[in-house]
Amino acid sequence: MDQPPHADTPLPQAWRYWWEDFPVGQVQEFGATQVTREAIIDFARQFDPQPFHLDDEAAKTTLFGGLCASGWHTCAMAMRMMCDEYLLQSASLGSPGLDQLRWLKPVFPGDVLRVRHTVADARVMTSKPHVGLIQSQWRVLNQKDETVLTMEGWSMFRRRSHAGAAAPTPAA
Repeated sequence: MDQPPHADTPLPQAWRYWWEDFPVGQVQEFGATQVTREAIIDFARQFDPQPFHLDDEAAKTTLFGGLCASGWHTCAMAMRMMCDEYLLQSASLGSPGLDQLRWLKPVFPGDVLRVRHTVADARVMTSKPHVGLIQSQWRVLNQKDETVLTMEGWSMFRRRSHAGAAAPTPAA
């Protein structure tokens, strides 16, 4: 029998992080993703086939001076590090989107990336009191401590204090 698509989602009692676990001012640093030439090219072939992401020689003639990762690939690597560090262990309800995204430096083969996550704000949703919002600032740094990417946005998490209450169902 096939399992439903959400079968690997942790049960509420297994969640380690809830909205209450992200106080304003909290800073976490995590991850150590090594960027490979093969991963850069593979991502670019599928999603961002610009020459400076695909071809070493073509990339040498650009502002980057060499093959570099797509900014979207850098975002995807950051997302994976966030999932591994806390999102897959949390009562996450997703995100309404990013307010800001900046690619500040190119990411090259051999770079090792990590994420610095800062909780900038937190509040309970007025319309859904079982949901808490956190405003996060993410900074992706390379092995030289250079910031290569910044993002800012909101995330939604279930509140521990409402864990026993059923979430309201939408009107039909």
